[in-house]
Formats: sequence, C-alpha cells, structure tokens
Amino acid sequence: MNLIITPTRGACGALIEGLDLSQALNKETVSRIRQTWLEHHVLVFPTQDIDDNDLERFSQYFGNFANDPYIASIEGHKNVIELRRGANETTPIFADSWHTDWSFGEQPPAVTILYGITIPPHGGNTGFINQQKALREMPKALRERLDDKIALHSAKLAYAPDGLYGERENDGNRGFKIMTSESAYDVQAHPIIRKHPETGEESIFGCVGYIVGFEGMEAEEEQQLLTDLYKWQTREEFQYSHEWQAGMVVMWDNRSVLHKANGGYEGHERVLHRTVIL
Repeated sequence: MNLIITPTRGACGALIEGLDLSQALNKETVSRIRQTWLEHHVLVFPTQDIDDNDLERFSQYFGNFANDPYIASIEGHKNVIELRRGANETTPIFADSWHTDWSFGEQPPAVTILYGITIPPHGGNTGFINQQKALREMPKALRERLDDKIALHSAKLAYAPDGLYGERENDGNRGFKIMTSESAYDVQAHPIIRKHPETGEESIFGCVGYIVGFEGMEAEEEQQLLTDLYKWQTREEFQYSHEWQAGMVVMWDNRSVLHKANGGYEGHERVLHRTVIL
C-alpha cells in the first residue's frame, strides 16, 4: 500500500494519506503506521468514512481497550464513547486543559484515537505538546529540579463529586454522560521523567491538573515546581494545533504528548467518537 506521510509544521504530528480505514489492514501496514506514530507522536488520517465497528477494529491493531473510568460508552459499543457538544450547550468545554489521558491510573493508556463526525466550521482545534522535545530543550537548572522526582496523580479535580465535572454540573445539559466517583480521590505515583517503553526516549509525563504534588515535598515547594514546569512544557515552540475536518481520524501517544480541547464554535454542534488503548 502506497502511504503518503507528510509531517505537520508543528512540533509533532504527521498526516497519513492513502489508507481506507473501513478496510482491514495487513501486518506490514500496521507496523509502518506504528513506527510513524512513534516518530511523530500524533497521526492524522483524513477523508475517512468509517463506523464504530471500523473504529474498534483499527484501534485494536495497537493494543487492548481500556475501559473509560468516568464517561459512559455508547450503546452497543462498550469501548467507544461519544464526545458530543450541542449547538446551544453552555457547560464548560470538556478537557480544555493540558493533560495526558488517565495519568492518574496505575497503567495509563498508550493510545487515544478520535474520529471526527460532526465538525463545526470554525474553532474546536485540539492542541498537542511534544513532551520529549520539551525535555530535550529544558534548561539544566529546571531539569535538575525534576530529576528523580515522583509525581502524584489524581483525578479529583475533575471527576470527584466536588470536582469540575461533579454534582454541581450534573444537570443533564452536557451532550454525554460523565460519571463522577469517589475513586477520583485516589492517588497514583509516577516518575515525572519517564522513558518511553518502545523507543527508550525520555519524556515529561503529565502536568499540573492531574498532577497534584510530588512525593516528599512541601506544598509551597511542589506548587512552585509544578508552576515552573508548566510554564516551560507548554511553550508554543513545542506545540501542534490540529484543525479538524469531518472524516478525520487522529491518534496520539499519551506517553509523549500532552493534549487539550479548545472551544470557539459556539452555536454549532460537534461530535467525535473516541477509543483508548492500553
């Protein structure tokens, strides 16, 4: 199969053309996709016409499904969630702060895949930040402050009953169901600098939001470190802003990039389907 691979102009990401994801892929093609993904961290497959069965089949080329702990799946497809925002919806934009998916888990997922179904005429870009590049170019003084630090991750600020998506928002106006839980108060430790399990390259893992502190540090000191780290790791030169079109499939490596959703499409519906792979 003749694949056309075009890197984006951002700090990560590549466009792959020449594939029909409604059809099964052979091992050679899957291997090439994986190697390109590991190199570029974010892949974009334009002009796809797929259903949820196709999305699930494509996702499973890259691993096993991870069950979403806080968002209800769609009927008939327990591994697919729908991220729908109605044209007149006024709830906060979902996932509009930098994060890596489910870093609060014992085994955070490797892959997130989104399929764009209904895309507004403007706004709604998804931002990505290359955390390997951010670490490589980090000032020595900041790197030394991070070395050997263990970050404490938690979903409490988002998914606890008193979190952002908690009971105070649970009025039925959001276009999909968020399931808050006491489990969001749990804390999971991960090194703030991790080696990628497939490439061996070091990366910053996570940022303030899901990271609520560091082992063995006082609150004031750890908050200062989180603030200084955030200012560096989110710099524009490490970013790629993805502009959606209907029919695009986008997959990214949660082990090497941060991402966030953006608004700017008030008055328009937006619908994407998502899978997450361990």
